Amino acid sequence: MSSKFPGFEPADLPESARVAIVAARFNTDIVDELLTGCMRRLGEMGIDGARLEIHRVPGAFELPVAAKMLARSKRFASIICLGCIVRGDTPHFDYVAGEAARGIQQVALDEMIPVIFGVLTTDNEEQARQRIGGTHGHYGERAADAAAEMIALVTRISGRRG
Repeated sequence: MSSKFPGFEPADLPESARVAIVAARFNTDIVDELLTGCMRRLGEMGIDGARLEIHRVPGAFELPVAAKMLARSKRFASIICLGCIVRGDTPHFDYVAGEAARGIQQVALDEMIPVIFGVLTTDNEEQARQRIGGTHGHYGERAADAAAEMIALVTRISGRRG
């Protein structure tokens, strides 16, 4: 598995672009750190205050419906979904992880808005911790970068400047 991520410089972000973050409460210590890193990185790009809205849902399974409601509001240039699903002893992991991923992607395709999959799917808690500032970087920051890059892409393709 690669720990190198493509770089992105936040040029060409419209000044009016707003971002919504939907964060699961399940595995809250991990998700809270994803959220902190995501907000920190968005703030570095000037997306904070009134340009940022945060919503909490019970778990990763509920992320797609919240993302869909936010997308339909037409108030956001991108929606970031954050969660953490740790494999257990039952097939529950497979159902939740697969449906969360499918649902988030479906919202993006149906609503034609960048919806970022910032959901960790790991075999154990240590793997999750390595992805919130450990040896595998910070996936909250990566989600923010992905949102910014997609906002810039949509702006270029549509020819709009926010």
